[in-house]
Amino acid sequence: MYKERHELQPIDFGGLKIFDYTADLSDNKSSFAIIDVPGFCSHKTAYSKQSDKYYYVILGEVVFTIEGKEYMLKEGDFCLIEKGKKFSYVNNSEKEARLVLVHTPNFNLENEIFVEE
Repeated sequence: MYKERHELQPIDFGGLKIFDYTADLSDNKSSFAIIDVPGFCSHKTAYSKQSDKYYYVILGEVVFTIEGKEYMLKEGDFCLIEKGKKFSYVNNSEKEARLVLVHTPNFNLENEIFVEE
């Protein structure tokens, strides 16, 4: 499989731009996406009933909150959000951040739970 970014239409998720490279795959092993996080944009609190989430920061800084504890991730930093753990993140800067996200098994919106705050 081979994909170029210009082939993808970004998914707008509350201001986040998600480029899902594996959306059209039928297997359930893993999924891969790049997320552009504009300045002062955030991902609301959620957890997955199905997948572990592997985040890697390739640009900027993002504050992750995992099970109530905050972590400042910068370029080159990584975090694992295990299935069932509540998390959110925010870009507190005016500069864009960019994340790599791998779900294992693959992303399935039906198994993502968003927490009302």
